[in-house]
Amino acid sequence: MKRHIYIIAEIGINHNGDVALAKELVDVASETGCDAVKFQKREPDICVPEEQKLLLRETPWGTMTYLDYKKRIEFGEAEYDEIDRYCMSKGIDWSASAWDLPSQKFIQKYKRAFNKIASAMITNLELLNEVANEGLLTYISTGMSTLDQIDTAVDIFRSKGTPFEIMHSVSTYPARDEDLNLRVIQTLRNRYNVPVGYSGHEPTVSPSIVAAALGASVIERHITTSRSNWGTDQAASLEPAGLRYLVGAVRKVPTILGDGVKRVLPEEELIAKKLRTHLT
Repeated sequence: MKRHIYIIAEIGINHNGDVALAKELVDVASETGCDAVKFQKREPDICVPEEQKLLLRETPWGTMTYLDYKKRIEFGEAEYDEIDRYCMSKGIDWSASAWDLPSQKFIQKYKRAFNKIASAMITNLELLNEVANEGLLTYISTGMSTLDQIDTAVDIFRSKGTPFEIMHSVSTYPARDEDLNLRVIQTLRNRYNVPVGYSGHEPTVSPSIVAAALGASVIERHITTSRSNWGTDQAASLEPAGLRYLVGAVRKVPTILGDGVKRVLPEEELIAKKLRTHLT
């Protein structure tokens, strides 16, 4: 049976604090047929561990502390106002995964198509409750997570009556094929009886296509204009050509799978008359 697989292009922090680059990535997602783009929102003073704040890092903007670097690439209200307007003009959904409570409250001012719980945040129960209280469809990524930890998150969303879907994910960047274990998609679907998607961090497109064939309801992939760009997530991202191929292939999956009913096509009947000498 045909179904629409929702495709999210994860811009994340691959914009490197540049709104023009962020808009270019929105263009890529829109032009290739993605349904949505997603960013990440943080308060660096909260999210950066104390032992890392003063570590020096070489960046395209010079040597600076890790804390200053994280602040340098973070978007604020003016940037998100522009992103909101731009995505609306392109007719593409957008959202941002919050990495702390103030960031979630910040993005609540915008009309988003969905919320997203990053794998790193699935154990942040205060954040989970804040997100669940919104009542907005939420995708919950499960990288680095045990089934018990996923159980706790699911219980929170069910207790609030908030719609959610789970996303299988492996939190290595980039992820190796032998670690992807895509059969977990079915395991999670059977355990929680909800749609299950896939958030991939591998540099290739085939695992996402396999995930779609396994019934993934949503596919999320990091995107970049070039893997040679500076940044930690670039190597695990798809460039425009790869994203275009992925979207095209995923869109074909429901049609190719069909409805499971065995039938003889009229075209086959004609060929049978040519090839079979004993017809029944």
